[in-house]
Amino acid sequence: MIKPLRLALLAGFLLPLSASAEEGMWLLTAPPTQRLAQVHNFSPSAEWLLEMQRAAVNVDGASGSFVSSSGLIMTNHHVASTWIQELSSAEHDYIKNGFHARTRQEELPIPGAEVSVLWDIEDVTEKIKAAGKGKSPEEANSAILRAIAELESAEKQRSGMHARVVTLYGGGVYHLHRVKRYTDVRLVFAPEIQAAFFGGDTDNFEYPRFCFDVAFVRAYENGAPVQSENFLRWSTQGSQENDLVFVFGHPGSTERLLTIADVEHRRDVAIPTRLEWYWRTENKLTAFANRSAENRRIASDDIFGVANGRKAFTGMYHGLLDPALMGAKRDEEAKLRAAIKADPALAARVGDALDRLESAVEDAARTHERDWAISRAFRLSRLVQHADTLVSLASEWPRPNADRLREFRDAAMPGVIADLEATTPVYPQYETFLIADGLAYLAQHLGGDDPLVRSLLDGKSPEDRAAELVGASKLGDASHRAALVKAGPSGLAKALKDSDEPLLAFARTLDPVLREITARRESGLEAVSRDVYARLADARFAAFGKTTYPDATGTLRLSYGTVKSYPEGGGTVPAYTTMGGLFERAAARDESEFDLPDSWTKAKDALNLGTPFNFVCTADIIGGNSGSPVVNREGRVVGLIFDGNIQSLPLAFQYSDKQARAVAVDSRALVEGLRVVYKADALVRELTAGD
Repeated sequence: MIKPLRLALLAGFLLPLSASAEEGMWLLTAPPTQRLAQVHNFSPSAEWLLEMQRAAVNVDGASGSFVSSSGLIMTNHHVASTWIQELSSAEHDYIKNGFHARTRQEELPIPGAEVSVLWDIEDVTEKIKAAGKGKSPEEANSAILRAIAELESAEKQRSGMHARVVTLYGGGVYHLHRVKRYTDVRLVFAPEIQAAFFGGDTDNFEYPRFCFDVAFVRAYENGAPVQSENFLRWSTQGSQENDLVFVFGHPGSTERLLTIADVEHRRDVAIPTRLEWYWRTENKLTAFANRSAENRRIASDDIFGVANGRKAFTGMYHGLLDPALMGAKRDEEAKLRAAIKADPALAARVGDALDRLESAVEDAARTHERDWAISRAFRLSRLVQHADTLVSLASEWPRPNADRLREFRDAAMPGVIADLEATTPVYPQYETFLIADGLAYLAQHLGGDDPLVRSLLDGKSPEDRAAELVGASKLGDASHRAALVKAGPSGLAKALKDSDEPLLAFARTLDPVLREITARRESGLEAVSRDVYARLADARFAAFGKTTYPDATGTLRLSYGTVKSYPEGGGTVPAYTTMGGLFERAAARDESEFDLPDSWTKAKDALNLGTPFNFVCTADIIGGNSGSPVVNREGRVVGLIFDGNIQSLPLAFQYSDKQARAVAVDSRALVEGLRVVYKADALVRELTAGD
């Protein structure tokens, strides 16, 4: 599954000098109009692109889309799974058994949920770059970050809309995004996990697939469903092989445009460190889950996320071990260097940028393992995250907006407060396990005698220290956290100062170390990268023109491709699977991952088993595209992206359409399953009203 997978360091800029016809995660302000016209005889109008832009939805860092005029949003089950898990309990396990609200009154409010729509885009490159002119890289980076914060705050005051400045081409371009946010989000429908994630880890990132990986939520405003003027109409006809299709979504991070020094750092340092954490954490979480059915329910979403990351980054890592991929990256850099050298003006502007970046990468590698371990050790613990947020908030809130840490500036503050106030469940036994494991992980990487480790353990074993922290904590109570926030900056600071809660003291010990890591990153590799990649971007634009796309940054992009089979093992993998194939695969495998829910086995005779179920296309996607709609030339939904095949995983670094494919649920399967298996006739009518 292609949940957002963010690589560790800043994405940069080194454009591939030749591109496949269907390569690209394109800005909607700069679509590949000429290429589409030449290859596919299609020219998207400005009106069509704006309609698609405003129908697209950012769903918890991944993708979704409005699919009715009444705020109905379609995304993947695995994108919404955290929300579904938070709504579940031992009595109502919606992950295992699914959920279906047959009326609006039955739709379940999701604590802390937020979805957003990119409404307007403005190029603010000159305003932002002006802040850094004439300064050293470190000073320029600080000045640019301040200018971004000031612009976001001013725009929020001017328009009332949430505003965010996004960095493109590693600092070559800056766009201001005006965003509509919806914080009243309610669950409408989710299938059973065995239908959504049929085949489990065995089939994850594989093809053929047979997954009903869909969920529907609804956005509300002022207590009523959002009246969404921009929404996608449905295609009950679906697609055919070789059809042109488009994907509108929020790809999280690609690193195709990095210098070879940065790519080698990913290969040799960053990804191996991350993979070690994934493997270790997956084993630990599985051991916890195996103790009881309730433990498995509590940990299931984290296990899925970690296992998904482990498999995804393993594929990326193997791609970087491919001599052909690395050779192509070196050739790209050599061509860019040659273009710069051939133009004295460009050479003067770039200067020693590439050498400085190589040196900065080497410096970052020296502290990477320690910085990663400290930053990652308690990532899964809600209690530690709440404590850390409160301690940081108390320090940052009184400061001028531009002087705060980025995650506490005005643009991000609504999300910070919503997370603290959310009534998401906290399970003491799970928190105790996670904190104890985090302490052991830190000791493993820093050493048992490291001052930070000794301070956090406070003379106790990891298990005893975790039990102490969780047992004395009030931070699992959402009303307690909300009261602290409502006290305002001075009230929060006083409350934390007067508190004797051990977990807050624990967070106060961590806080300065985390700040040191942030400061070292911002003044080191990030500052050098922003300067170097901005210079490379300007040089590339001057030499070759602005004819290609920036790396993915979690912002809305347009990808396109064709529905297409692919060669494998001397044969051909067909573009489509069918509902009949689902039952055949279930019958052929004994593992529990291939067990079908009762709802599907009972409905088999009523289903049209020839209905196309999943399909593949050559659209360029990556983690974060999960939940993206697949639309045809008319902008009608023909599918729902939920994965890529195993050959697609190296796409983070280099695109290929030889075997790499995006995997989607077919629009015809979605209607057939909703109608026959789940008897969701009202939902089907809402989806197909405009067909």
